Formats: sequence, structure tokens, C-alpha cells
Amino acid sequence: MDDVYVIGTACTAFGKFPNKSFKDLTREVYTALLADSGLDDGERIDSSWFGNVKMEMFKQPNIRGQVCFSELVAEGLFPQYVPMINVEGACATGSLAFHGAWKDVLSGTADVSLAIGVEKTFIPDDPKRQYELFTGGLDQMDPEVWHEYFRKAGEKIDRPFVLNGAGGTLNMDTYAMQAAYHMAKYGTTQRQFAIAASKTHYNGSLNPLAQYQFEVSVDKAMTDREISFPLTRSMCAPIGDGAAAAVLCSKRVFDTLPAAVRERAVKVRASSLANGKYRDIDEPGVSHVAARHAYAFAGIEPGDIDLAEVHDATTYGEIYQPEMLGFCEFGEGGRFAESGGSAIGGRTPINTSGGLISKGHPVGATGLSMVHEITAQLRGEAGPRQVKDADIGLAENAGGTMGFDDAICAITILKRA
Repeated sequence: MDDVYVIGTACTAFGKFPNKSFKDLTREVYTALLADSGLDDGERIDSSWFGNVKMEMFKQPNIRGQVCFSELVAEGLFPQYVPMINVEGACATGSLAFHGAWKDVLSGTADVSLAIGVEKTFIPDDPKRQYELFTGGLDQMDPEVWHEYFRKAGEKIDRPFVLNGAGGTLNMDTYAMQAAYHMAKYGTTQRQFAIAASKTHYNGSLNPLAQYQFEVSVDKAMTDREISFPLTRSMCAPIGDGAAAAVLCSKRVFDTLPAAVRERAVKVRASSLANGKYRDIDEPGVSHVAARHAYAFAGIEPGDIDLAEVHDATTYGEIYQPEMLGFCEFGEGGRFAESGGSAIGGRTPINTSGGLISKGHPVGATGLSMVHEITAQLRGEAGPRQVKDADIGLAENAGGTMGFDDAICAITILKRA
């Protein structure tokens, strides 16, 4: 099986950009990607995968990538006739685009493939419509299925399922139910959630692309406005816009590239996907399954991972995902965070970028922003966030809601080349 290399990544700043269009964000990240990869233009690109979740709410329901790239094609910055596949997988969309580009190169159907994710979720003049952006990640054909699921789960864990409407989404309430159950079952404390949130906000303060570039103390994270107990505002990802991208190539092309490009490349060791289900709250989640597949494909163990970006739409992800990914035992996520194990300089640094709660979460771009951060770390280009001697990094990105599980989860493993 041939090697696949990431030769360039790019990410815009994440934030609230009402005056930037989808085309603006596409141009910004794509031209930055060309510069990072050393390509003068996109002439060598053979295939492309465009990730977006909710452009139909901005009056573009179809051919999203083709529309966003139309001006770039006309200007000769992107090659004519190269196929562009539009991808949607809720919050995992960016990783699905990456997976498609990886498989194109791995299979030999393309030598150079582009993955890009672009999203706008900030609608300043219509907050109600803004939150409707996130309802598509649930079964809207038979909503009574998940209503009944959460009602029964609430009875089982002695936490009635109530949509509190305190400025969050249904997802925040379901994360909170799981977090509260984790506290009851394993002795995890709200302060441990606050410690993880404070650590991740600190990392975001070091990231010039992060939506929130300020520190949050542990006490502030605990006493901030409650969204759904035990989760406060400081423990939840914000609304925002942004774009991220990566370009991948085959060994055949890699060997022809300038030494300066080859020296900064990283190798894709695995890209694994798994679908979730309506699981019992005590069952391991879909990320545990996807991670096991990825480790087997890469021929490594969890202990070989030097750093990880995990899907912390809330800080519960920073407690739960290290357990699912094998960085600590089940039930030990809170103590792992409290021990400093997930901090820069810890045993397995997590979310050096600032994670979703600080870096931001423009859903279609999120997975590729994780690839961008891992790549920067493996190149040794992360500045004050740099993890010493980083050699292998993992990104866990999930999307959609199937009860207490994600509808789909992507695990990407990259290695310094």
C-alpha cells in the first residue's frame, strides 16, 4: 500500500465574520494552502472534496463547492474540469472531506487531492435561525424516537430530560446528561471539568487563529453562566465562522517535490470512520470503535500518540474522549485532566489549539482545523503551543447525534515524515 502525504494545510482565523461570504473564506484558505504547500497554483490537483453543512440556509443548497470555487477556476488558480465532491456529515464534515481525499490518493485514482471545509454559523440578525443550523444533526423524520430515548435514559440515570433553552442547543443538554452521569458513576467533579476547560482556554490564548484568545481561570469556568449543569458557558463551544484545508499527495508526486516541501510533509498513518448508534449510556462510544480500527491500521498503540485534538463541543469531550481513545482507563478522564496529563508538557497533550471551546467550531471546517494543528505540531511550527518531540498525532472528530452517541466519528492519525 502506497504512502499518502499531507504537503500543505491552512486555516483561517475562526470567529464571527458577518461581512465575509463563503466565497471569501474559500479564497482565503485556498490561497493560504497554495502558499503553505509550495504550489504556485492548483494545476497538479486531480480531485477535490468540499465540506459544508448548512449553506442552504444562505440560499445555496446544492453544488456548493463548485459555486465557491467558480471565481478561482476563472482566474486559473484552480484547474478546470477537476471533480469536486460535496460532503456533509454534520460536525465531522471536514474529516470526511479529508478521508475522501486520502482514499483518492491511496487508491491511485488521484496523485494530488484537496480537502476543504468552509462554514458560517453566525447569523446576527436572526438568532433563532442560527440555532436551527444545528437541528439537522438529529433525526427530523421521526423525532419521537430520540425524545423517547432521552426520556428513558433520564429515568435510568435519575436526571429527567428537559430542554432548558438557556442559550445552548439540544446537544448541550445531552452532553450535560452524560457529564452528570459520569460524575455520579465515577466520582468525576465539576471542578475537574473546569480544570480541563481552563487548560484548553489557556492553549487557545496562545493560538493566533483561535476565536477566544484569552485565559479562563478554573474558578471562572465553574462560576460562569450555567448552560446545562454541570456545563457552564466556558465549557461550551461558541458560534463562529471559518475555513480550513489540506492537500494530500502520493509517494510518486512526493518524490518530485522540492526538499523544502518534503521536509515539512507529514504522513497519513490512518483515517478511520465508524457510525454510532442508540447505545446504552454505559456502552463505549463510537470513537472507541473508530480509534481501535485506526490503531490497528497504523500498527500502533494509544501510548504511541504524542498529542491529540479531540471533539470538545463541550468540555465533557475532554474528559470522555481520552478514555475512549485509550489514553487513560474508563472513568479516569477527570483525574487525567486534573493530574495535568492532557496539558502541554503532560503525558498526552490534548487540544493544544484551544479545542472547539476556545479555537471555535465552524462545523464544516472543524475536522480540517484539527489536521492543521496536528500538522503544525509535527512540523515543530506551533510556537508557544509546541509539544516537545511530537512525532505522531491523532484527531478525533465526530458529527450528528444518535442518542448518547455521535452519528459518525472520524479518527485521523498523522506522523512526522
